[in-house]
Amino acid sequence: MHEIGGDSAYHSKLCPTNSHGSSRTRRNFGGGASGMPKLSVTIIAYNEEANIQGALESVKWADEIVVVDSLSTDQTVDICRQYTSRVFLHTWEGYARQKNLAAELASHDWIINLDADERVTPELREELQTLLRTDPRCDGYSVARRNHFLGRWIRGAGWYPDYVLRLYDKRRGRYPDREVHEKVEVRGQIGQLHHPMEHYTYRSIGAFLDRMDRYSTLAVREMVKEGIELRWLDCAVRPFLAFIKMYFLRQGFRDGTHGIVLAGLYAGYTFAKYVKRWEIG
Repeated sequence: MHEIGGDSAYHSKLCPTNSHGSSRTRRNFGGGASGMPKLSVTIIAYNEEANIQGALESVKWADEIVVVDSLSTDQTVDICRQYTSRVFLHTWEGYARQKNLAAELASHDWIINLDADERVTPELREELQTLLRTDPRCDGYSVARRNHFLGRWIRGAGWYPDYVLRLYDKRRGRYPDREVHEKVEVRGQIGQLHHPMEHYTYRSIGAFLDRMDRYSTLAVREMVKEGIELRWLDCAVRPFLAFIKMYFLRQGFRDGTHGIVLAGLYAGYTFAKYVKRWEIG
């Protein structure tokens, strides 16, 4: 599921920035003879033939693209091999482990992690290239996402700007092992990029419901792992609160019918998560 608020990371303090988003203290990144850091794009995938070409096309300018595929049964791997030779087949071990593996396989220290349904815009590309040319002086950078639901950019409901930490120095960052809603944790300072990426999530109600079933199951596993017990009020109240939060407090009403449908679906996801926790006792 798309988590409201994205995957913003742990960090010690916000990195002070200048006009191109880097801190005032110069750092040595060992980026080759020129001293300029190189960029690896990492993508994890499974049966993403409908999405992944757009993602790859948007980052074909990068120094390297690394794809870790979880034994797709469609044309995902063939599509990826048109853009990079660095395609690795690896049995699914969970989101965090797959993403950490992709970072480990990357040749360069600076990573931008991209989902198959995300796109780096030309403006973001230019900002990333400028940042690398002038040496990034933070340890990681957050980027906003324009999230699209059923073909519409959602401006309310907490879905914009939806900052997520995606650009990071892998020597300073790693995904903790979680079942779902994995978030890279960076030890050090975090900057913020100015231009957003595009995120084409949930192209149909069916796609949302399919992911709701998978993610609610993973969320329950994480709850069990963390020792979270179920209270009857969780099933009764939390779905209602999820709707109120998205539709009213985070202004989902600004998006018309799309906003009310989205808030209703997230209330359903919340209910599914807690009744599944009740089901296993």
